[in-house]
Amino acid sequence: MVRKLAPKKQRALEVLARLKRLYPDAVCSLDYETPVQLLVATILSAQCTDERVNKVTPELFRQYPDALSLASADLDDIVTLVRSTGFYRNKAKNIQAACRMIVAEFGGEVPRTMAELVRLPGAARKTANVVLAHAYGINAGVTVDTHVKRLCGRLGFTKHIDPIHIERDLMKLLPQPDWENWSIRLIYHGRAVCNARKPACDRCELSDLCSFYQDPLP
Repeated sequence: MVRKLAPKKQRALEVLARLKRLYPDAVCSLDYETPVQLLVATILSAQCTDERVNKVTPELFRQYPDALSLASADLDDIVTLVRSTGFYRNKAKNIQAACRMIVAEFGGEVPRTMAELVRLPGAARKTANVVLAHAYGINAGVTVDTHVKRLCGRLGFTKHIDPIHIERDLMKLLPQPDWENWSIRLIYHGRAVCNARKPACDRCELSDLCSFYQDPLP
């Protein structure tokens, strides 16, 4: 007999408390010094590991440390520097186009609102949430990456597969001040325990709260 799980919100708050205990020092894995650099690193992180991005950005930011220098750079130089992150031509074009918009419309500073950020080439809600939370301390939404999507589905907090609907579900369950650190800690847990192919349910400290674990075997 499968034990009935507590209501979603109650479980979400308990998962949040346990994640804080398990990963008290969890921070954004991307290396950056300014909001522009965080924006660029986040654009590069699409379909690429943070570890790989952190190997690329030191030289990129040494040569082009701000929006103005990236906006006026030779595009081929940016392409060469970011090549190992995959989809490099599109990423390089988006980075330069975003920086040109930042220079032209925002005085060289990354904007501080969701509506303005998502206008930047290469910056959808995921990127905007990361930049707002970590550069400016603004929790405008919940960042939904592949780890968050997978774990929240397994935990039973959403039945959706598209990031927008998943984000809306999570915003209803979690306190706004914890929206971003929820995502960061879930990413840590996804890497360490709840991986995609073979989740380590036997050593997961969230298993008693997880619908994936509680479901009966077929």
